[in-house]
Amino acid sequence: MRIARPILMVTTPVGVAWGLYEAWKFGPHLAVLMGLMLAVVGALTAMTVRRARAEQAADSLALVDEPEPRQAEDEPHQVGR
Repeated sequence: MRIARPILMVTTPVGVAWGLYEAWKFGPHLAVLMGLMLAVVGALTAMTVRRARAEQAADSLALVDEPEPRQAEDEPHQVGR
């Protein structure tokens, strides 16, 4: 993974751009449709990442704000195993 991640991060956008160029040579309408499809997929990915980050932040705030549960006085105390 040490070398694969940088290679993928460089070659993927280059491949997408090359694909759009080839689609434009085949037919400009096809390149426009591919560009729209990429925009929709990118928007859905961004929305998913934003929602995941918001939920993670809400969970971390909920953990900080919650007080420790107190043990009732009439419950027997647990003895270590």
